[in-house]
Amino acid sequence: MEYRVFEDTVLVRLDKGDEIVKSLLEVAKKEGLTLASVSGIGATDDFEVGVFDLARSDYDHFRFGGNHEIVALVGNLTTKDGAPYIHLHITCAGEGGKIVGGHLFEAKISLTAEIFLLKSACRAERLRDDALGINKILFE
Repeated sequence: MEYRVFEDTVLVRLDKGDEIVKSLLEVAKKEGLTLASVSGIGATDDFEVGVFDLARSDYDHFRFGGNHEIVALVGNLTTKDGAPYIHLHITCAGEGGKIVGGHLFEAKISLTAEIFLLKSACRAERLRDDALGINKILFE
């Protein structure tokens, strides 16, 4: 992984074997990021996504392997308990153009990824909502 900071943008390049969520959390900690939007593209051959089950208030997990293009990686970076917190969704195209995606738990890069963090000087904290089973953005 390598990254550069350009005014309000952090450009991150991930390389083969790098894990997206772990890498972005590392950048956020090093740069002291507390609020940013995330977007990116790339390629993965090992990733886990989830779709939230409203009845159970928990995620159904799905793991995918094989060559996939990351068509869209979108989300945000906030904080929870004062530490960086990443919330990402991913859409990937695999063999025959078949599309899969959901809430991103982890994804290992197979070739490269180009990810932009549009940072803000503000802060957004998350708080656990046990009734819903999610970490919601808190507005004070």
